[in-house]
Amino acid sequence: MSYLLETLTKKQDIDTIIRDTIDKLLVLRFGRSSDPVCLQLDDILSKSEKDVSKFARIALVDVDCEQVEVYLKYFDITFIPSTLFFFNAHHMKMDSGSPDHTKWVGAFHRKQDFIDVVEEIFRGAMKGKLIVNCPLPPERIPKFQLLYKDV
Repeated sequence: MSYLLETLTKKQDIDTIIRDTIDKLLVLRFGRSSDPVCLQLDDILSKSEKDVSKFARIALVDVDCEQVEVYLKYFDITFIPSTLFFFNAHHMKMDSGSPDHTKWVGAFHRKQDFIDVVEEIFRGAMKGKLIVNCPLPPERIPKFQLLYKDV
C-alpha cells in the first residue's frame, strides 16, 4: 500500500516538504516498507488520505536511507514506525499519556483513530497550540517502554 503515498529518501526532500506544506497538517511516517507494523500503518494512512486531504498531507520517510539519519537522531526515533506531525513548519506535539509527546509510536488500530488524531492536531494548530491532548481512549493508544539515553 505504501506505493500510493509519497516516499521521501533524502534530508533535502524532508526539509522541503516541512517548509513548503502551508496551512495543512503534515504527517510524516518514519519507517520501512518491509516492516509488518509499518505496512499496517501505511494501509491505514493510504485509506485515510482522501478523507484528510483538505487539511492534511501524508508522506512516508524511509529510515534506511543514510540522508535521513539526522532526523532519526533529532527526533529520537528508535521505534518503527514513528509518526510526526508538523503545521506551517512547526513540530506539533500530542499528549497521549506517554512521557514522549513528540511522536506517535506504532500503528493506529483503525482508520477512524488516525483521522480523529489528525483532526485534533489540525484544530489545535489552527488555534495556535503546539501541543494537543490525544482524542483516543487509552486502550487504543499503543504502549511502549521508552528508553531514554543518559537518564
